[in-house]
Amino acid sequence: MSGHSKWHNIKIRKQKVDQVRGKLFSKYAREIAVAAREGGANPEGNARLRTAIERAREAGMPNDNVQRAIQRGAGGTEGANYETITYEGYAPGGVAVLVEVLTDNRNRAAADVRSVFTRHGGTLGAVGSVAWMFERRGMIVVDKAAVQEDDLLLVALEAGAEDVRSTEDAFEIITTPERFFPVKQALEAARIPVQSADITMVPKSTVRVEGRDAKQVLALMESLEDHDDVQHAYANFDIPDEILQQVS
Repeated sequence: MSGHSKWHNIKIRKQKVDQVRGKLFSKYAREIAVAAREGGANPEGNARLRTAIERAREAGMPNDNVQRAIQRGAGGTEGANYETITYEGYAPGGVAVLVEVLTDNRNRAAADVRSVFTRHGGTLGAVGSVAWMFERRGMIVVDKAAVQEDDLLLVALEAGAEDVRSTEDAFEIITTPERFFPVKQALEAARIPVQSADITMVPKSTVRVEGRDAKQVLALMESLEDHDDVQHAYANFDIPDEILQQVS
């Protein structure tokens, strides 16, 4: 499994057992509220809201919290001063990093993100410097032990998946954002258990990093994702399994 994909799955597992759930739930509530304010309270017609709700529920956020966040956003009382900003930069080893921020203070967010990059040996770049290296795609991961490859291919491709990749211990189903939910629903209807599912930014190519650079890259990603304003951080690294396992 590529370093990027494995890190994506490690993040999901860590979120599910993260003891600092208050911080996670606060981020999810903010994203849900802003998505509801900008696109309406009906998740069936608001893909951003639907994705945010599913991500929150997978992390164990109570349904009451989810509903309150939707109501606050739809009522215009929550998230009115928040804006979405994307920052781009480079981590050690030439790794491209894309950071999605939801903040009520643009100046503070810019200063904080720049500080995180600098502290971990990276540099913040100009708009457009690395965004072209990523594509927004749905990624659904299924444990290899849970299904036969032929059965999975039949269901996924028939539902509109772009690709099904076989890795060491899992299958990765790649979709366009528009086909993400139909493919996920098709898998669930076929009783194929989904290990993780998310709409993410998938790198077009990866950069191999090892040793000190690899550890700095992971420290940078951890620091970015720990920041209150950072909703998502993506990178195009490929890091050896033994280093990734240290943070899993």
